[in-house]
Amino acid sequence: MRTTTRALQLAAHLLSHRGLHTGEQFAVRTGSLDICAAVYMAAEKYALPDRLDVPAAFFTDECASLDLIEASEPTMAAIRAISAALDTEPCETNGVPDYIEHVSNWAATPPIGEHFPPRTSEVIGCILRAADSIARDHTLPPHHHAA
Repeated sequence: MRTTTRALQLAAHLLSHRGLHTGEQFAVRTGSLDICAAVYMAAEKYALPDRLDVPAAFFTDECASLDLIEASEPTMAAIRAISAALDTEPCETNGVPDYIEHVSNWAATPPIGEHFPPRTSEVIGCILRAADSIARDHTLPPHHHAA
């Protein structure tokens, strides 16, 4: 298991080399990854930059992908750190903050008044700022801790 800071740094590295996927599912066979898929890959055993065995569900099954991501506490800690670095609050699903939705939608959706979602470099910058914040003070705002 990796530290949250290291998982975030590696997720940024994966996105810089593989590309940010903002469409359907969590990954495409050409290599790009959704921000949350990249965090999962970085936080779990799959996170080797030269060898990346993407779970098959990430290509075809959103529900199974969400189950994989949600079941990984190191992944969720990193996703909550990214959520804390954003200017908006996560929405709630069944009365619980939905950090995956918050982070994934932020990376894939144009901000109000814009025509394009954040550039990959902006997404990577946000991930690295989240990593720096964790490394600096080891704390997250109270609303971003696990439920």
